[in-house]
Amino acid sequence: MSNSLRSPVVRTVVNSIQRLYPSAIADKTWDNTGLLLESPHRSDLVASRPKKHVVLLTIDLTRSVVDEAIALRSSMIITYHPIIFRPMKSLTFADSQQESLLRLAQEGISVYSPHTAVDATIGGVNDWLAEGISGGEANEESREVIEKVNGPEGFEDSGMGRIVVLKEGTELGELVKRVKAHLGMKKLMVADGTAGRKIKKLALCAGSGGSMFKNLNVDLFFTGELSHHEALAAKEKGISVISCFHTNTERGFLSAVMKPKLADVLMEEWKKVAETETEGKEGFEVVVSKNDRDPYDII
Repeated sequence: MSNSLRSPVVRTVVNSIQRLYPSAIADKTWDNTGLLLESPHRSDLVASRPKKHVVLLTIDLTRSVVDEAIALRSSMIITYHPIIFRPMKSLTFADSQQESLLRLAQEGISVYSPHTAVDATIGGVNDWLAEGISGGEANEESREVIEKVNGPEGFEDSGMGRIVVLKEGTELGELVKRVKAHLGMKKLMVADGTAGRKIKKLALCAGSGGSMFKNLNVDLFFTGELSHHEALAAKEKGISVISCFHTNTERGFLSAVMKPKLADVLMEEWKKVAETETEGKEGFEVVVSKNDRDPYDII
């Protein structure tokens, strides 16, 4: 697909993100990943763009993030959550998401979403969460995916969610401290189902983990959000819960992992086309959005 893209900038970004998080391992049964908006090239805007092509990383593509992308004169936005999720019968300014897409198209800014491909990839967001709560692989007896996917060569072990078995049973309070430090949060939602027991085995899932955790025999669920009844049922079974609000389990990954990895791959991919291009000779700059934030404030 990426070879048919007209813009060498878009083609370079798509090839790069696909190398890291191939769409083949995304959950296509419900997710909408890939190039969501291929905007027309605006040659009249070239003079106002930075010397490097700016790629903006965000969890959600909100109006304020669109404002930021336009102010930065970005060439491309990588949004973790897809802004286009369901079929659209029209594109008008009456809908805020459609308005954002129209504004971006007008500014020549394209949009790509990798979403569940980032979840499934080994070394992706779920492994980043596992490192945070376990304190590192040195503290783990084992780590495995919950739901395997049929990944392409090099991604055979990919899958959704993770089950981590710790080498030593650990107090719930210690795991809470690790999560707070890893995610940069002062407060979490915690349901204590331990009855004094230490935690040895845990299941984790970035975002919303309720459906992923069904019928698992573990000591702890670690995720962005569970419904009231899911959390209540877990506690009744003696399973503790650490819940952090959906996007707080994802946002830190952009700066810590995705930004440096993508910058390196973009450099490699751009070398293949840069000699024939008249714009962006200096390559790419990957920027993490400052306007992207969870819709909830914890007060």
